[in-house]
Amino acid sequence: MTERTKQTVLLEACVGKPESLGALTGYAADSIVSKTILDKDSGTITLFAFDRGQKLSEHTSPYDAVVQIVEGRAHLVIGGRGQDVAAGELIIMPAHVPHSVAAVERFKMLLIMIR
Repeated sequence: MTERTKQTVLLEACVGKPESLGALTGYAADSIVSKTILDKDSGTITLFAFDRGQKLSEHTSPYDAVVQIVEGRAHLVIGGRGQDVAAGELIIMPAHVPHSVAAVERFKMLLIMIR
């Protein structure tokens, strides 16, 4: 099965019926796993699973990004300001503002990028 086919199957699993967000991807040791749920010209929705200690170094994006923590806890730095976020919480990372993400413990986040 190609990666594109896997993404299509994942998307179809959510069309018109509820799915457990946390069940759409699993953890991998010493890794960050990502699954694209939706990829459109207007934006993307991606589910990430971070193993404890994994991180995305500081970077910027030309688009606003909404992060919803699905399970676990993470530490985000947005514009130089640290924020601890936990399951059930949501935070917005504004376009063009440097940000980073670090796994305080295993956690999953839904990233919604709006173009």
